[in-house]
This record gives sequence, structure tokens and C-alpha cells, in this order.
Amino acid sequence: MTPTPSVWHWLDARLSRVRPHRERLALLIDAAVIAVCWQFTYLFRLGFERWFSARPVYDGWVLLGIVSLYVAVFLVLRVPRGMWRFSGFGEIKRLTIACTLAGGLAAAAVMGAELRAIPRAVLALHPIVALMGLASVRIAYRMLYEHLRARISGSARETRRALVLGAGDAARLLLAGLQHQGWVVAGLLDDHPAKQRARIGGVPVIGPLASVVEHVRLLDISHVIIAMPSLRGAARRRVIDLAAETGLPVLTVPSAEELLEGAAVSRVRDIEPEDLLGREPVVLDEAGISECLKGKCVMITGAGGSIGSELCRQVARYGPSMLVLYELSEFNLYTIEQSLSDSFPALPLVRLIGDVKNAAHLRQVMARWRPQIVFHAAAYKHVPLMEEEHNAWAALQNNTLGTWLAASEAARAGAERFVLISTDKAVNPTNVMGATKRAAEMMISHLASQGHATRFMAVRFGNVLGSSGSVIPKFKEQIAKGGPVTVTHAEITRYFMTIPEAARLVVQAAAIGETGQVYVLDMGEPVRIVDLARDLIRLAGHTVEEIGIVYSGLRAGEKLYEELLADADHTLPTPIARLLIARIEADVSRVSVLVDRALHPDSATADEVRRQLMCAVPEYRAVGETIAAASSGDVPFPVDPE
Repeated sequence: MTPTPSVWHWLDARLSRVRPHRERLALLIDAAVIAVCWQFTYLFRLGFERWFSARPVYDGWVLLGIVSLYVAVFLVLRVPRGMWRFSGFGEIKRLTIACTLAGGLAAAAVMGAELRAIPRAVLALHPIVALMGLASVRIAYRMLYEHLRARISGSARETRRALVLGAGDAARLLLAGLQHQGWVVAGLLDDHPAKQRARIGGVPVIGPLASVVEHVRLLDISHVIIAMPSLRGAARRRVIDLAAETGLPVLTVPSAEELLEGAAVSRVRDIEPEDLLGREPVVLDEAGISECLKGKCVMITGAGGSIGSELCRQVARYGPSMLVLYELSEFNLYTIEQSLSDSFPALPLVRLIGDVKNAAHLRQVMARWRPQIVFHAAAYKHVPLMEEEHNAWAALQNNTLGTWLAASEAARAGAERFVLISTDKAVNPTNVMGATKRAAEMMISHLASQGHATRFMAVRFGNVLGSSGSVIPKFKEQIAKGGPVTVTHAEITRYFMTIPEAARLVVQAAAIGETGQVYVLDMGEPVRIVDLARDLIRLAGHTVEEIGIVYSGLRAGEKLYEELLADADHTLPTPIARLLIARIEADVSRVSVLVDRALHPDSATADEVRRQLMCAVPEYRAVGETIAAASSGDVPFPVDPE
């Protein structure tokens, strides 16, 4: 009869009490095992009948000396410090060295003392038998501990039965971690013929990946876990789709990039949208980036935002002499400062609360720290919010004027490079946010033509997964509440990239960019938002029928699709695969007038802002009667009164 959970809790409590005395208790048990193995070796060599009669009278003293010798060697090699519940190859290796050394010293001592009554075979076999005994005790304790934790976990919640896709090194490491967490792994699936019917960590490989639905039904599985971190692109998407067909929650081990950053294989997580992109990562010029950033003073505006914070982490990897964090939100600034201090404790950080619309403060900061590289990530990015009456003027000042001021002050301070973070919404914009970013690009192009020593460039990319305001957290929250998931339009599409991918692209642009260039990432095919919603629903273990999808209609300023290049943009290739250069045309007079108006202290209505933007950004097409009038030339462009 299976013991009740209370028995296992009682045993766990007793083990917890002796844990503070673990090293002394381990040494005592090891000494007892060594003594028992000495007697067993005699029994094996002489047989039961001669076991008592053939041993010399001083054998007890010899045994005491041998046990003392083993204990001394174990203390020197720190064997008692090993934690038995994590015993593995490393612990066995340490025991092998200790037993070999102690056994050799014991044999030398016995033969040196000319104790000829001690059989030489016993001296030779005892280290081997002792090693087997010591290893067996540790493995038995680990098995007991893992079974104990599994029973306690099982009593606290329903047992989780997993089917693992993949039977490589990641799966082997995963199995050990899952057992500690109370999982029951029913089997492994892998397409490699040589792995069929094999066992990994005691778990059988029971079939190919395509049989996942069949085995889920046969084995009463509750979760599917993907253990293939090196799989990329379309191959990874295929495995995710196979797992999603089961209708169960799908988890995955961390990606290869996450593992390189220190994540544990056993830390399984939900499938994230970036796992669904099916795109190979861009290979960067690491040496060129290092040459650009190493030993330089780097300043990042908007350092605490989604892109800005990741940009800080990417830049920190290349060893700048100083990182100047410029951020309006004190909470965001504190958060990124803590993160960088933990990951890069030797990196000097300057933490500044500041607003890019404050020209005097920007000038003071630039003059004080003289940044050589400036990344301008500060921006308002939420499209519908910036369309509202009282926010359009703020978007113009922050996104357009803020860029002009930051770039101008960087040039005044002698910065080597200034990199603007732009967006695909700046291409043929239909909303205030996109138009202000397009105007910012034009300003960068204008400054680049003025003969400054500073190189001005911009990086344009699509929607960033996981950024503030992203649709993904909203979808997950709606699914967790039982639905429905709201999508604005059945045909709406977007380009997507991950936050690290976006940050790496920005850093790469800074390294190879020439003045006046706009860098664009070829992000493959755009993603239908409704398809993304369906994927998230399925991977959460639900069906679209259970959760439901509701179409709410396009929001103010929202486009059905985004573009990465405008009609007037000319593209050129770069040495980096899938990274393009877009050369944009800028009307200097229009940009200058827009800056003059933005500098005016009086705010403007949303319609006035749209009219100003349409005059400065010819491709901007907003909707509304006043905008139509502006495009026809009936509404004069407002300028500063003299």
C-alpha cells in the first residue's frame, strides 16, 4: 500500500532537522561504509567459512587505521561537502579520486609494516568495493529525496504528466530538473532513428515528433514540453505547431541565446510570440561593434523604456568606459540601473532624470559627460493615445522637437555618432505618432547634410514583441480571463521583431553607419494579428471556440498594414545580411518651420498638429475634414509670429 502524504512530510521534516549537521553525518556514514566494505572484501576473498578463522588478530587495528586514513583523505579533498541529493558524475569522480588515493596509501602502509597476514587481494579490491558502496549510498539518497519531493508535490497539486519533444542533451538535463519539481515524464519523442527505443535518464524514447497527438491520448499527458533549444526558423515553428495540435498547454526550455546568458534548462516557460516568428537571427559584426563601443562614453535617452533598457544591456556587453542613462521616469531609471548593476558591476553608470524637450538640461548634460555615442530612444509610441486631442501636441514636441534638440546638442558636444530609434509607422504615416517619427527622420537627414563632424543615422523597425503597449500582453491577459480576445480587424498585419533583435540592430547601425542613413531590417513576411491570437490561444491549451475572438474595428490612426520603405526611399545593401539602407529625401525648409513651431511655448490642438505635420511630411495622410482642407492648401501653415 502506498504511504500517505503525511508520512512523506514527516520524513522530509526529519531530514530537514539533520541537514545543518550534514557534513559530520556524511563523514560518519562514509566511515561506516568503508568499514563494512572492508569486511565484505574479506568475505569475497576468503569465503564465509574462512572469514573468521583466517583473519589475523590485529585485523581490527588495521581496519581502524584504514578507516582513519580514508577519513583524513576525504577531509583533505572536501568529500563531505558534497550534497547527496544532487549527486551525479562530479560527485562520483571526486569519490574515485579519494578512494584511489586512500587505497594506495593504505596498501603502502600495510606492506611497509610487513603485515603479511593481510591478503594483498583484499588491499587491491577494497578501494573498488568502497567506491561502489559510497556511490550506492549517495545514489540511493538522491532517489529517496527525489521520490520524497515528488510525493509531497503530488499531494499539494494534481500530478503533472509531461511528454517531452526532443531527446538530446537539453532533454537529458531537463529530466533531472523536472524530477526535482514534481513532474512525471511519460516519454520522449525524437525524429532521429538512432534514438528510437533508447532511454535517457530512465525515460524511453517512444516515437517520432509527428506521433505527439497519438501518445498524448495514450499516456494521459497534461503538458507538452519542447526540449530543442537550438532549433530555429521554420523547423522550430513546425515543432510548435505539432505540439499545439494536442490542445494541451505547451512549454519550452529556454532558447539557445537564453542558455548562453545563464538560464537553466529546467526553467521551462510558456511559448512566447518570438518563438513563433520562424526567422533566423541576424548575424552581426561583433568585432566592428566592439571597436565602435569599447572604451567609449555612451549616452542613451529613454534608457528605462522597453527598447532603451535592452539597448543598455547590449551596449554594456561591449565594455564602454561609461554609460549615461537619461530617463524621464524615475521608476524606469531605477529599474534599469539595478539590472545593469547586477549584471555589469564594474561598469560606471551615470543616472540622470531628464526630459529631451529641455534644451538647457540636455546642453548641460552633454557638456558635462561628453558622450561619444548617443542612442536616442526616448519617444511616445502608443498610436491611438497620440491621436487624442490633448496628446498630439505632446507627441510633436517629444518625438520631433526632442529628437532635434538631442541631436543638435550631441553635435555641439562633439559626439561621434547619433542614432535615432525610429519605427515602420514613419513610412507613409496615417497617424500623429508615425508622422512625428517621420519628421524626426527628416531632421536627422537635414542635420547630416550640414557638415557636422557627428554622424547622424536612424534605425527603423516594426512592432517589438514584449514592449510597453504591445498587443501580446493584452492577448495573454484576455486568454487568462477566459476571453474573448479582441482584434481590431481580421486582415490587419504587422511586422514583428524581438526586443533583443531590435537592440542589436541599433547597435550594429551605430558601428557601420554613415551619416544620413536610415537602416531597415528585412523582417520577412508580416504577421496577421488574428493568426497570432489563435496561436496564443492554442498554446495556452484552449480552442478558439472556447476563448472566442471579437473584432473591435480599427482604432484612430491605425493602418491595416505597415511598410518598412516609403515610395521615395532608395535602398542599398549592407555587409550585414538582411540589413538595408534607406536614403530619405528631406525638405529642409519644411523641417525648419516645423521645428520653429514646436519650439513655441503655446500648445496646439490635435487638428493644428496634424496640419503642421502634413505640411512638413508630404506623405502623411490623416483623415478628417480639416486635414483634407490642409492637403488642398486651403488652410495656411501656422508659423511663429515675429
